[in-house]
Amino acid sequence: MARPTPSSLTQAMQALRLRSSSTHRPLARFSRRTVRAYATEAQPTTVVQAAPEIDFQTFTRDPARIVPASPSYFSGNPRFIDHVLRLESLQAKYSALPTVPATEAPRMAWFKLPQFREFVGEIVPTKKYRSLLKILQRLNRIKPQKVPGEVRTALAAFLRPGNPYSTKVVPRPVDENGCARAKGKRKESTAVVQLVEGEGEILVNGKSLVEVFQRVHDRESALWALRCTQRLDKYNAFITVKGGGITGQAEAITLAIARALLLHEPGLKPLLRRAGVITVDARRVERKKPGHVKARKMPTWVKR
Repeated sequence: MARPTPSSLTQAMQALRLRSSSTHRPLARFSRRTVRAYATEAQPTTVVQAAPEIDFQTFTRDPARIVPASPSYFSGNPRFIDHVLRLESLQAKYSALPTVPATEAPRMAWFKLPQFREFVGEIVPTKKYRSLLKILQRLNRIKPQKVPGEVRTALAAFLRPGNPYSTKVVPRPVDENGCARAKGKRKESTAVVQLVEGEGEILVNGKSLVEVFQRVHDRESALWALRCTQRLDKYNAFITVKGGGITGQAEAITLAIARALLLHEPGLKPLLRRAGVITVDARRVERKKPGHVKARKMPTWVKR
């Protein structure tokens, strides 16, 4: 068989190219004018008519979906939120009124959380109730002479029955004999003091102070209210104390003497407050726990 020469291969390739080019049709070329004519050709328009307006007066019965009267109907606490919205609207309405400091605002006994839950009939979380109290306190700070009537009515709805702050506690005055009687407690001890002007005589359950309190610290603690005000030689104290231990009785006497001294001289209150003798110490002994030696102490751990 004869071997093909390079010239014959070249001729065969050219023949194939000519044959393939003759089978394909050339793409039609559109001029710019033709394309522009297609783009600007008017499209047929269709007129769309809207549906006729619904006349609700022609309905013989109410629609299936009833709009609730309260905006908070679908919330978890609708009654609570209604109260919050009403108070917030009052706060926004009267925000321009003058206010007084929180310390000078009238003291109000608001509902406690269980009472408020019973009032609204819903389980209101503590955090949400605190936010309501903040709004009430802000409205309560409006100057008393300019509080609107609707604000007074709204605040009165959240007051506990029998406002404990409405009546001020009047301390018992000194009697006709010049004797001031006061009571003090500490732990399990209770002391009653009768304080009169005198030369500094102190009797505890009919005995002298040294006989009842052997330790110097207890004697100083019992008379600290008179010592810090330099009234040791000005008053006689007749004390009745019971219950508790020696230290508890001494501290109960301290509180009782300080309260009786305030009845004689109310101007000493700042000094007694700084001395810490009219502050009630409410600490108590923690109870023993089951399985413990004491309140916190555990039994000694033994490995074997």
